[in-house]
Amino acid sequence: MAPLTTDDAGTSDGRAPDADRSGGLARVVGLAEELLTRRHGATVRLADPVDLGGSARSLVVRVRVAEDPFSLPRTLVLKHYLDEPGTGEQTTDRFRYEAASCQLLTAMPAEDRASPMLVANDPPHRLLVLEDLGRCSTLADRLHEPDPKAAERALLGWARSLGRMQAATAGREDDFGALLRRFGERAWRDPLADDARAALAQVPDQLAQLLRIEAAPAAVTEARTAARLLGGSGYRAFSPAEIRPDNCLLTGSGARFLDFEWGCFRDVALTAATLRLPLPSGGKARAQPAGMAEAMVAAWQAEITPVWADLAHPEVLRERVVQAEVLWVWLSTRALLPAVVGARHDGPAARVVVADPGEDAPAVLSALWRRLGVDAGQTGLVAIAELAAAVVGALGRHGGEAVLPPYPAFRRV
Repeated sequence: MAPLTTDDAGTSDGRAPDADRSGGLARVVGLAEELLTRRHGATVRLADPVDLGGSARSLVVRVRVAEDPFSLPRTLVLKHYLDEPGTGEQTTDRFRYEAASCQLLTAMPAEDRASPMLVANDPPHRLLVLEDLGRCSTLADRLHEPDPKAAERALLGWARSLGRMQAATAGREDDFGALLRRFGERAWRDPLADDARAALAQVPDQLAQLLRIEAAPAAVTEARTAARLLGGSGYRAFSPAEIRPDNCLLTGSGARFLDFEWGCFRDVALTAATLRLPLPSGGKARAQPAGMAEAMVAAWQAEITPVWADLAHPEVLRERVVQAEVLWVWLSTRALLPAVVGARHDGPAARVVVADPGEDAPAVLSALWRRLGVDAGQTGLVAIAELAAAVVGALGRHGGEAVLPPYPAFRRV
């Protein structure tokens, strides 16, 4: 079982607060009481805080509504950002992006809503009060249980929910921008796009310096054509960016997504590509069973084609998805390759989280390039396919020959 919300530091099991966190939890509860009391004009009391985890940047707390003159739910979840905007290496304010994302999705009809509802927010104190979706299983739970059929249904349902969310948010980018401005983000931009452009510029030099591989000019040119997905394409919709299985709750109403710190509008092909690549994870990296990536993309595609009919054509979709794969693989290479070869990372760190697979990084990076090589070859990107083969070979000297194990649910499939 899992808490309502998580972030990129991992999840919690709904434990009671430790002594060294109790003071922070008490402050969060007090801030939420003040916010809800001010909002409703009458006293609201919250009790029985349960620490749901979070990270060094945030506290996430489930509380019981003990005194309420109105009709608040019996329980709520509070997420309090502890960092200040613009501090550290991150220049994008994650609170503003998550608050705007939750408000956008909350305004949607219940059947299209893919997130917990935003009950209240307090920008000065960087606090969100959210609907408590309860102690549901996550997609990660299903993938680590011994039932392959249940895991398969969960993965396909997750992909369909992603597609429905994107179909429902098509054309809402201006609304999202207005919400971000309301939260103080005056000149917003997609932070993933900034990182992707940096990766397209830097990865060829990384490969040359760290793996002694010279990317052919044709491969660099082919890769940089993928930058067209980062601009104002006609296929843009909301994306939570990092679609980790432990950030998806499986509720009675379907999959619900959590953690929108990098939520933004971007080309939908970037979402489809993540379904074909090894999924980001807070734990040990795993491989999907054969054919599952294709099935998930098909499930996602069925939901978005009523909005973008031309994406029903296999060749049109395949071309865009492979270009999106290029961007994700370049992003991951920029973030992971220095550690894989034991080199120091020069230049600014990536601002968008690429899940850190730790000791599995060589195998993950090799799997990413291997998949890209296969898909690029099938779509006529010969130079990229050849570059991918060279990178996979070079990574083999750094532990990349290891094969990712399957998720426990699919060990016997």
